[in-house]
This record gives sequence, C-alpha cells and structure tokens, in this order.
Amino acid sequence: MTSRERVLTALDHNTPDRTPFFIGFTPEISEKVLYHLRDLYGNAVRIEDIPFIMQHDLLVADHGVGLSYYANSEHDEYICEWCIGWKWVNIPGGRYTEIVGHPLADEKELDNWSAPDPLKPSRYDEMRRLLAAHGHTHAIVGGMGSILFEPAWHLRGYETFLTDMMINKDFAHALLDKIFDYQMASGKILAELGADILWLGDDFGSQDSLLMSPALWREFFKDRYARLFAAYKEIKPDIKVAFHSDGNVEPLLDEFIEVGVDIFQAVQPKSVDPAALKRHYGKRLAYWGAVDIQEVMPFGTADDVRNEVKTRIETVGQGGGYIVAPSHGIQPDVPLENVLAFYEAVRG
Repeated sequence: MTSRERVLTALDHNTPDRTPFFIGFTPEISEKVLYHLRDLYGNAVRIEDIPFIMQHDLLVADHGVGLSYYANSEHDEYICEWCIGWKWVNIPGGRYTEIVGHPLADEKELDNWSAPDPLKPSRYDEMRRLLAAHGHTHAIVGGMGSILFEPAWHLRGYETFLTDMMINKDFAHALLDKIFDYQMASGKILAELGADILWLGDDFGSQDSLLMSPALWREFFKDRYARLFAAYKEIKPDIKVAFHSDGNVEPLLDEFIEVGVDIFQAVQPKSVDPAALKRHYGKRLAYWGAVDIQEVMPFGTADDVRNEVKTRIETVGQGGGYIVAPSHGIQPDVPLENVLAFYEAVRG
C-alpha cells in the first residue's frame, strides 16, 4: 500500500497492511533527528526530508493562528498577524512562546479588530505544493490548528473569555462569529484544493475533566462546528475531520460525532482510556494519537516506548480506525533514543 492508501483504508475502518503513523516535533527534536540522519546519509539531508526518510504516512501543511507560535525567532517579543503578542521563554532543552498581549482585552476594540485575510493566496502555497508533489502517495492534511475557543481566548485573555461566556454573552458570540468567518473561508479553500484530512480543534479538557460544562459548550460551539464541518464536507464529501483536544473530553465525544467529527485526535492516555473508547464507539469514530507523551516518551526506556506503541496498535488499531502517534508533539525533553524506538515500533 502507499501511505495514502494505508491512511484512507484505516479511516474507513478497514485493516491496512500496517497501522499508519504520524509524529510531530518541536524544532529542537527536529534538529536531533536531522543530525542523526546526517550521520547516516550525509549532510545533504534537510529537515523537510525527515517525513520521507522516516516513512511518515501523513504530510501536514499548517494554517491559522497556530502558525503564530513560532512566527518570529529573531526577537524576544513579537506581535503576530492576529495582533496577539508573544514572548519567547526558556524551557528544559529549548524554548517556546507564551502569550503576553491580548488585543481585545478591552472589549471596545472588537469593532476595530479583524482576522487576517483568509483568501490570501500565498497562505495555501505549501498545501498546493504537497498536493502536487505527494498527493498521490501520501495523505495530505490541512492543519487548521485551534479554530474557535482558543483563538477567542488568545485574543481576549483566558479567564476573561471564560467570564464573557457567562456574563458577557453577546460579546462572546460576536467575537466567535468573527473567528468563525475566517475558519469557514480557510477550511473551504483547503477542501477545494483537495485535502484528505482537515486537522483542527480546540482544547476543552483538563487532565481529568472538561474545562466547561457540556451545556456551555453547546451554547457557544456545537452549532458553529456543525456548520463549519458540513460546509467543508459539502465541498469534498470524502474529506475527514480530525478534531484535536487535549485532556478528558469524553463527555463530549458523542456530540463531536454529531457535528461531523470523523477522528478524535490527541487521545491523551493519562486522561482517557483509548482501548475503552475503541470498544465503545466502534466504527463511529477513528483515533489519532494515544501514545503517552507525559511519561513514557520523555521518561521511559526505549523498550517502554516500543511496548506502548505495540499496546496501542493491538488495542486501538485492530480492524482499522487508528493513526498511531504521540498524543502531542515531541518535546525537547524526549531522548532521541525514544524517538527512534517509536519509529522502529510503528514500522514493524
């Protein structure tokens, strides 16, 4: 099977020749893998060669507010095209960005704020390139990142936007509508271009519970997701929607399915039981993730990683419906040996 055939077979809940896989890195891990491959194959290897040398089944072109996380590496602080302020901070083994400026902290600024232009042709250059060069061999993913809740609190402030949903509802709806319009236009373009999967979502879970009540989620998000996903699938009926959320969002999964989600992405095993979800939902939901990034990948041995991958494939991958992957991008504290053990395990 080609990688594309493998992914689409699995997502149709049939058994592929092996479980398809994906792995995402922070820049620090990308460099570790790059240096490893250069030791093996020479200095001509580039970072963009990694997915092909390591046989990834999915190729991702990213879009949306998530591109702001690494938008400017030359300055300690910067403002992205969404007008959000970011600051680089040091973390073990590398650095990351945190939000330091919320352009809509003053609600009066909403009338003066607008999302970036989703119709800007250059936004989709990488997507067009991937589809043209690799669309016949690989599953091509339009990575839309966080699409409603997270952009809203990035713009407004986390506690402030949660408060808005309780006592400033008109403002919260108005802000979400502005973000919605961007995501509608962007996702429709990605569907028109021919993406196999749209990878999007918002974090609604803490380690062991929802961040808000199901009733509040329904009030602000359910209908908006349903309209977005229906519009994407009207353009490309066979497109798959992969919804990302960290944490325990199990109380919302039935409603995710109702609004058109095909794939639950992240599947954080310290928060939900991947095998139990597979048994419960059967062919109504596919999964992408489930390999533990909180303990096994950073702190386990290479054998622990191999055993984790084997367990997930045996309990979630039987009969298809699974893309084996870490439940989050690989962080700088993960040893290279464990990254290579993941590759060894998924390739069999």
